[in-house]
Amino acid sequence: MDIARIKRALSVGILITLPLVAGADIYKYVDKYGRVHLTDEPVHDGYKRLVKTWKGWSEAGVAYRNLEKNRIIHSPTIDLVAKRHRLPSALIHAVITAESAYDASAVSRAGAVGLMQLMPGTAKRYGVGNRRDPRANVLGGTRYLKDLLGMFDNNLVLALAAYNAGENAVIKYGHQIPPYQETQTYVRRVLKYYNDYKKVM
Repeated sequence: MDIARIKRALSVGILITLPLVAGADIYKYVDKYGRVHLTDEPVHDGYKRLVKTWKGWSEAGVAYRNLEKNRIIHSPTIDLVAKRHRLPSALIHAVITAESAYDASAVSRAGAVGLMQLMPGTAKRYGVGNRRDPRANVLGGTRYLKDLLGMFDNNLVLALAAYNAGENAVIKYGHQIPPYQETQTYVRRVLKYYNDYKKVM
């Protein structure tokens, strides 16, 4: 994928398509006549991404239309924190793209908040008082990811699975990716972003 294609995808808020992922993100748009349009390839920023929950589909609490602008705003902080903790900045960017699309105000249905979607317990563990503060959030999330890499002998796949599902879930399933579709999709998505970002960062 070339730089122009990545920027084009990011600027319109389209998630990079993953060939190994079963299913795709669905977007909804309600036109001026009240008609609902559903697609996996939105053509303008009036579409809102839907997420699958146990109660059905609901709108995601992420501002995808601002992804490119927010990526530029937060990149200096992300790159600085990544360098400080000796992790590839492309990896942190990949996690943030998958977690929040660079939306510092993003809140998941499970209560995770911010750029790296920190849960309250994780934030407390890493001394993050304000999860909506971009710098504090990235610091906490990066430290957590680094600790997970250490815990799983630098196995990036397992570290990412643990970041999504928790380290105990990875341990419970014999140091394998837990059999959760969300986690399996998440790992593939982050790896895809990571591989793409490594080519341009």
